[in-house]
Amino acid sequence: MNFIKTDIEGVWIIEPRRFGDSRGYFMESFKKSEFEANVGSVDFVQDNESFSTKGVLRGLHFQKGEFSQAKLVRVSQGTVVDVAVDLRGGSPTYGRHVAVELSQENARQLFIPRGFAHGFVVLSGTAQFQYKVDNVYAPQSEATLRFDDPALGIDWRNCYCRKRICEECRSAILIHSDLDRRYIKRKPTMTAGFLGLNGIRFYSNSTDSSLPDDRMVTVPLIEASSPVTSQTSIGSSLR
Repeated sequence: MNFIKTDIEGVWIIEPRRFGDSRGYFMESFKKSEFEANVGSVDFVQDNESFSTKGVLRGLHFQKGEFSQAKLVRVSQGTVVDVAVDLRGGSPTYGRHVAVELSQENARQLFIPRGFAHGFVVLSGTAQFQYKVDNVYAPQSEATLRFDDPALGIDWRNCYCRKRICEECRSAILIHSDLDRRYIKRKPTMTAGFLGLNGIRFYSNSTDSSLPDDRMVTVPLIEASSPVTSQTSIGSSLR
């Protein structure tokens, strides 16, 4: 197998070797010893498969916290553009993505570590998509990132059909709004604010699990006369 590093740390393109003859071909789609020697140890616990038709776009899905999933994905029939978006707090490539064409012909696979949102769009008439995961499905922890968020700049090759995108994907969150304040753990001194009807509303990035998901506080305008800066330690006051 050929293991290719991508521009994002931890994301790998894997190219299995095919041995063909007049009967067809044979290949090893996964070999634990080679995988661990190149990528590292990942305890895959489940294999999944989906079938989709042309224009179907699935994603960008992820699971939060302890239910985060690493995935090893491939296509056994058809062609897709597969995308992984880095959502790891503190990552130098946070918000960047890797997009790879996976097909039955090229046999490529994509390894996506924990802390990423994942999705794909089908380019061919139909596609059979298979993937390994290292954590079980946890619907209570699932979230979806907007596939068409302009901040991500993902090129879906104009191949998706909006009528074939589920409502969950169409109404998903944006990376620089709900996602930053609800799911990504950052230092509590890093905050953002905007002017609301009753004052300046701050979103704290405190990692205190006792706080509600919003971690939001409103400072009346009369109390917020000083300039708002990124170093305002309002997150610390919320702990």
